[in-house]
Amino acid sequence: MSELTTLAAVSPLSNRVLNMSESATIAMAKKGRELAAKGVDVINLSFGEPDFQTPQYIKDAAKKALDDGYTFYTPVPGIPELRQAICDKFKRDNQLDFQPSQIVVSTGAKQALANAILSLVNPGDEVIVFSPYWVSYEEMVKLAGGVPVALLGTRENDYKVTAAQLEAAITPRTKLIMYSSPCNPTGAVFSRADLGAIADVLARHPQVYALADEIYEYINFVGEHVSLAQFEAIAERVITVNGFSKGYAMTGWRLGYLAARQDIATACDKMQGQITSGTCSITQRAGVAALAGGRTSSDEMAAAYRRRRDLVLELVKDIPGLDTPTPSGAFYIFPEVAAYFGRTAPDGSSIRNSSDLALFILNDAHVSSVSGEAFGAPECLRFSTAAADDKLVEAFRRIKASLAKLT
Repeated sequence: MSELTTLAAVSPLSNRVLNMSESATIAMAKKGRELAAKGVDVINLSFGEPDFQTPQYIKDAAKKALDDGYTFYTPVPGIPELRQAICDKFKRDNQLDFQPSQIVVSTGAKQALANAILSLVNPGDEVIVFSPYWVSYEEMVKLAGGVPVALLGTRENDYKVTAAQLEAAITPRTKLIMYSSPCNPTGAVFSRADLGAIADVLARHPQVYALADEIYEYINFVGEHVSLAQFEAIAERVITVNGFSKGYAMTGWRLGYLAARQDIATACDKMQGQITSGTCSITQRAGVAALAGGRTSSDEMAAAYRRRRDLVLELVKDIPGLDTPTPSGAFYIFPEVAAYFGRTAPDGSSIRNSSDLALFILNDAHVSSVSGEAFGAPECLRFSTAAADDKLVEAFRRIKASLAKLT
C-alpha cells in the first residue's frame, strides 16, 4: 500500500468526536422516524418532549417581538430583562438571591450544562455523575477531558444516590458532582433531607463543586422542590441549571440558563461567547413573557403528567417482568426489564440486554423507548409518558402483546 493510500485511509476526524457516543434518545427517535416514513404507525415514547403546545401568551410575546423589530444580536449572557426575570424567579420559587450578572442565558439547558463543565473541569479531573443519569452527562465530561465516575443509586432508594455513597466516592481528584432532580430518567426527586445530607458531605470537601440540573422543577408530584444552592454552607459552589423546555413546553425555542457564583458565571459567559454568543433574540423575549405569566399553565401541564403517570403505572401492572418504581416527577417510567434477558424472539434472535429489548419492542410493537444502558442502568428501559392518554393505552397494549412472544 502506497503512502498516499495509507494517508487517505486515515480518518480526518478528531479523536474527540470519534470517541463520542451518539445521544441514545436522539438515535432511537431517529429509528422511529425511519419506520414511520415507511408507513408504520410508530408510537414515540423515546423522546423527552412535552406534547403540549407552548402557551398562547408566550407565542404572542414572540410575535410582538418580531413586529417590534427585535431581531438584532443580544448580549452573550442574555438580555437584561430576561436575566432580571430569572433572578426574580429564583427568589420567588427557590428563595435564592442572585444578581443579573450571575445569570447566563443559553441555547437550551444542555448548553448551560456544557458551559459549566467546560469552565470548571480540567483534563483528569473526576466528575461524580449520579446514576441513572441523563444521556449527555458523561459525554460532556469526556469532551472536557474529565473522568466521569458513575455512582448508581439503588432500586430500593428509588435510584437516588445517598450521602454515604457520595462520601465513599470522593477522591483528591474529584472536582464536580452532577445530578438532576426531578431526575431524567427515573423521575426520582431529592428531598430536603436527601440534599441536606449531600450538602454536609460537600461541606467537608471544599474542592468539590456541584452542578444541579433542575430542568424538570415544575413537573413535581410530591410538592416541595429543593435546590442544593439553598444550603448556605455550600451555596457558593453550586451551579444551578434550568430552562423553559419542560415547564413551559418550549422545547423548540431552545432557551436555558444557569446561575452561579460571579467568577463561574463570568467564565461561562466567556465560554459561550466563543461558541454561540447570545441565544435567539425572539426566544429571549418569549422567555420574559413566560416568567411574567406565572405558573398556571405549568401547573396544568404537571397535573396532566401526573394523571398520565398514574394511568401508565396501572397499565404496567398487567405486564409481567416490568419492575417499575413510582416516579415523583418528570414524565418517564424507568422499569427494570432484566426478566426478559436471555429470551428468544419469534425470528430466533436473542434478547441479550436492554438495547436488544428496545429494538425488539420498536420493530415488533412499533413503540420506541430508550435502553437503560445510555442512562447508566443497563437493566432498565425508559418510556416517556408525555403522550396522549389513548396513545399510552395503545402503546402498552402493544408492548404487552410483544413481550408475550418472547420465550
